[in-house]
Amino acid sequence: MAFRPSISLAWPRPRSREARDRVRAALVQSGFDFPARKITVNLAPADLPKESGRFDLPIALGVLAATGQIPPNRLAEYEFAGELALTGELRPIRGALAMLLSARASGRIFVLPEASAREAALVSTDKVLQARSLLAVCAHLTERQRLPYAEPELEPQAVDYPDLADVKGQAGARRALEVAAAGGHSLLMSGPPGTGKSMLAQRLPGILPPMTEAEALESAALQSLHGAFRVSTWKQRPFRGPHHSASSVALVGGGSNPRPGEISLAHHGVLFLDELPEFDRKALEVLREPLESGRITISRAARQADFPARFQLVAAMNPCPCGFLGDPSGRCRCTPEQVMRYRCP
Repeated sequence: MAFRPSISLAWPRPRSREARDRVRAALVQSGFDFPARKITVNLAPADLPKESGRFDLPIALGVLAATGQIPPNRLAEYEFAGELALTGELRPIRGALAMLLSARASGRIFVLPEASAREAALVSTDKVLQARSLLAVCAHLTERQRLPYAEPELEPQAVDYPDLADVKGQAGARRALEVAAAGGHSLLMSGPPGTGKSMLAQRLPGILPPMTEAEALESAALQSLHGAFRVSTWKQRPFRGPHHSASSVALVGGGSNPRPGEISLAHHGVLFLDELPEFDRKALEVLREPLESGRITISRAARQADFPARFQLVAAMNPCPCGFLGDPSGRCRCTPEQVMRYRCP
């Protein structure tokens, strides 16, 4: 294949612009020739923002194919993603599981870094090859040494949740928790500090039904997009407890390149809002639609992102600003106006 350069490198983001240095160093350190001419890399479609180092491996293979150092006819069989170290080693990328889940119907084989491949193999074990370096990928494409298929690192172990049996007493609160779990209801707990509201909320995932395979894949894909997925938490219902200073964007997701927020990371799990009255009113208002529809649509000028957000809401609050309203000792000095403003900001 003739190498016809017509290249002016225009990288859309600082992280992507660094790719040219990583790719050049990785090719040289791996023993390949880097052409002494200008190279154009077209990351299409141009209107979508590009970020992270997932394009390093495809760019390096494109340069090698264009210069005739590897056979270009093999590239169409595969999808490549991976960040290159300066030595040519492959580093993990964010969102590998979500990427495979959305593209598994394409029929192509994915070539990914080892850690990312084991994560993506949860979707399919016969469509993911794992590689440690650029040299290993090139050896596979030239049929000198085949890459192994990835296997998920799943150890047979029970899902570990905090146990509701640890709670002594609190019969009424335990009953309310069981009813909420059985019916999928939202729950608001009100009481003085130290009465066990947070402890009870943390035990709700443990009495919910076990996750199905489809639910586990959806939840894991969202966490993978956020870079928070761990194989050890596979099929474990998520429990998210954002701080009361969290903004509406942190709760529902967003950014110039939209990412899932806390409500999506709690998909098929529990979203716990402690100190509910301390949350900004606007942040709480944005929860209305996803609570009803189970989805959140984030619109930006250039693109629109739709994330699932079917979660169970549990909130906790004090009965008044000081937390001791109704205490027999008379510790509370809050006025009725203060209590009203606290409960209805």
